[in-house]
Amino acid sequence: MRYEESVIEGRNVVLEALRSGQTIDKIFVLDGCMDGPVRTIVRDAKKQNILINFVKKERLDQMSETGKHQGVIAYIAAYDYATVDDIMNLAKEKGEDPFVILLDEIEDPHNLGAIIRTANQAGAHGVIIPKHRAAGLTATVARASAGAINYTPVAKVTNMSATIEALKEMGMWFVCADMGGTRMYDLNLKGPIGLVIGNEGKGISPLVKKNCDMVASIPMKGDIDSLNASVACGILAYEIVRQRTFA
Repeated sequence: MRYEESVIEGRNVVLEALRSGQTIDKIFVLDGCMDGPVRTIVRDAKKQNILINFVKKERLDQMSETGKHQGVIAYIAAYDYATVDDIMNLAKEKGEDPFVILLDEIEDPHNLGAIIRTANQAGAHGVIIPKHRAAGLTATVARASAGAINYTPVAKVTNMSATIEALKEMGMWFVCADMGGTRMYDLNLKGPIGLVIGNEGKGISPLVKKNCDMVASIPMKGDIDSLNASVACGILAYEIVRQRTFA
């Protein structure tokens, strides 16, 4: 289901969104404000496992588009999230080995949108993102995906490492991108595989990297040593496509 708004402000508006079942990515609440309406919002958000950030008034004022936030601002997902099972079932329905792209704290919505677009074109069955410290399915992401968000399921998980471990038990292998790894051409990237792309600045977190079976590097010939996250994802995704196609 698609939603038009990406940011909503005010206690009554946020509470109504919670109760109407809209997909909320995160809620920002004025630190120290816990009167009746705010307590209700926090309680309902926790029941729905929605991320709550307690922030200073200055932060809310900066985020507010109306100047009438009443101590509460929420980010609405532009699209509903899928589940990891939805992604795996899609691969099964197509009779294909699962191909999933997992994003370890990608924060730039334009990168997320571009990666969803790449995932769709490369034939990935879905994208998995973390609940914390990452971009969600905002309107900006939807626009950057150029429509691919309508066709490529995106699942949000609480713990990326635990998700990788669970998918390993289902027979998947995982490769992450890191410039200190093995050349991507020298790795076997066929079969059921998950491609893990790290944060724009920090790269792959140590625990997620530890849970991957392979670490792939992209050969570089220039004067700098890194690529944009969405570009790196595209290069590695199409190496997977190449190996699957010409195996």
